[in-house]
Amino acid sequence: MAAAREWVDIAFDCLPLRQVGRLDAPLDASPAWREFSARLAKAIHRHGTHRAYYLHRGQCTFHLTNDPSLGRLVFRFEGTVLTDESDRRTVGADLHVDLESATCEWLTEPVVQWFARTVSEAVSLEFNRFIEAGDLEQARRRMEALQAEVDEQGGYLGMYL
Repeated sequence: MAAAREWVDIAFDCLPLRQVGRLDAPLDASPAWREFSARLAKAIHRHGTHRAYYLHRGQCTFHLTNDPSLGRLVFRFEGTVLTDESDRRTVGADLHVDLESATCEWLTEPVVQWFARTVSEAVSLEFNRFIEAGDLEQARRRMEALQAEVDEQGGYLGMYL
């Protein structure tokens, strides 16, 4: 018998909102960067920056059967996760979730909606694991190093970055 695997695969990039220095996109920014900057600004306006983390390029895959080619739902997500006073537990997730692909012939719209809501619950639990693994602290250090580099170069890293 094969070893058990994760039934829900979750991956994301994390940006601590307190590390966002400016909300406007540079004049030479790509359309994709402008759209991302607008979504960040909206998240900050809605949730603030204290104990708020923006998850982007997120993917959540549910495996409904033991056959990888049958019964798989893949969702894309992006949005804000909020933590408690100690910054050690997730207390909420405000995510935009879309079904990207599915290998379920029996899938119906109410089931898609239920799983889309379930993505937020699954991501909240996974973010707790992210914190416990120390990845949140590593993300903060990466952002601080990037900000220091930007400051050293007078606030400019180059086009489309």
